[in-house]
Parts: sequence; C-alpha cells; structure tokens
Amino acid sequence: MQAETASDTSAEEKVSALDKPLYNPFIERYIIDELKQLRIEQQNLRVEYTKEITDRQLHVAEIAATYATDTVTYFFYLIAATSSALLLVGWTSLRDIRSNIQGHAETKISQLIIDYESRLNELERGLISKSAVIKKNQQEIETTNEVQAFWLKAGQESSWEQKIKLYDQILELRPDSAEALTYKADAALELDNPQWAIALCNKALEIEADNGHAFFQLACAFSDLQADHIAYEYLLRAIDVSEEYRRQAKEEERFEKNPEIMQLVMQLKASTSTTE
Repeated sequence: MQAETASDTSAEEKVSALDKPLYNPFIERYIIDELKQLRIEQQNLRVEYTKEITDRQLHVAEIAATYATDTVTYFFYLIAATSSALLLVGWTSLRDIRSNIQGHAETKISQLIIDYESRLNELERGLISKSAVIKKNQQEIETTNEVQAFWLKAGQESSWEQKIKLYDQILELRPDSAEALTYKADAALELDNPQWAIALCNKALEIEADNGHAFFQLACAFSDLQADHIAYEYLLRAIDVSEEYRRQAKEEERFEKNPEIMQLVMQLKASTSTTE
C-alpha cells in the first residue's frame, strides 16, 4: 500500500511539472476538409446563381419576343383595316397601300431584329464573363488545396532539405507567400546557412513589411553571424509585432550568449512573476 501511494504521488508530481501537453491533436486535416467543403459549396452556389439568372434572362427575352410578334401582328391588322378604308373612299390605289405596308413592315422587323441581336450579344458576353469567373475561382480552389497539402507534408517532414523542397513547391503556386519564405528561412538556419536565411527574410519583408516571423528569423540569423546588436534590433521589431516572439526568444538557444536579448527574456520572466 505504501509503495502504491508513493507511486501515485510521484505520477501526480510529474503531471504537475509538465509545461506543455504530451501531444497535439491533429486538427489540420479537419480544418482543411472544412475549408474544402466550404469552397465547394460556394462554387456550387455560384453555379446555381448563374444558372438561375440565365434562365430568367432567357424567359424575359422569350416574353419580349412574343410581345413584339403580337405587336407586329396587330400592326398588320391595323394597316389592313386602314388600307381597306382608304381604298373604299378612293384615297389611293391598292398597289400603293400594299407597297407602303410592306415597307413599314420590313422596317419594323429589321429594327426588332437589330434590337434583339444586341440583347442576345450582351447576354452572351455576360455568360462568358461569368464562366470565366467560375473557372478562375475553381482554379483558385485547386491551388489552395495543393498549397494546404504541401503545408501538411512540410509539417510532418523531419528532414530540413525535404521541407525546403516543399516550401519551394508552395512558392511556385504562391510566389507572394511571405509565410513560405520565412519558414524556408527557418530551414536554412537549421542547415547553418544564415546568409540565405537573411535574403529570404528580406524578400518576405518586401511582400509583407510587418511580418514578425521574418524579423525573428533575421534576429536568429544575425545572432549566428555574431552580429548581436543587429540581432537585438530585429528581435525588438518582432516583439513590437507580437509579444509571442519574446517567449520564443526565451526558448531559443542561439540567444543565450547575447546579454541584451537575455535582458529581454528576463523582462518576460519578471512580468510573468508579477502577474502571478
């Protein structure tokens, strides 16, 4: 009994001493599936909306054509009645009336044909434009799915060289991805290539000027190059973006020899103790 009690006490102490969870739930796949389903539903909604608009426009065009046909028919009836009346009173001959009716009818029909050709051309241009938008959105969804798949593979990959290859594939699809550039810089640092990491971070800052991760990676790179003052300045800029980088600096071994950065870490410890 005493041995079991001592074992339980030791287990509770170990659990209490943990500062982070033993495992992380794999929720990335759930988020990706939800995002994919949401985009598929959005695409289907756009297709249904376009189809409904097209059906309505065709229905309106059919009603307008029917109305025009009826109008022309009534117009013929009116002209025939008028011509008959004029013929009876001797105002003009039947040949003149026929030629006048034919001329008016041809003019009216030609005008209607031109009008509806213009409307149909406008409708065709609208359908082509909407089809292009739908195709573009579909390509964007496919590209996003590919990028998410590469991010997932990179998170599961243990080799830094393979991670860099995956980041390069992401950059081929998203050349303006500052996040991919900063993570590639992180991999370059792990491969002891700080100059490459600095170039990647500067390129990321050209895309996103307030990218805190790029500032943090620059601080790490200049710390590897023993440029402690420059590393300290970049770390300050990263902390201005987010206080989370101060906590990351606390766990970064390359900053342990930089007294200025360690002072920032001590400030974090002091503020944490005060809060407690």
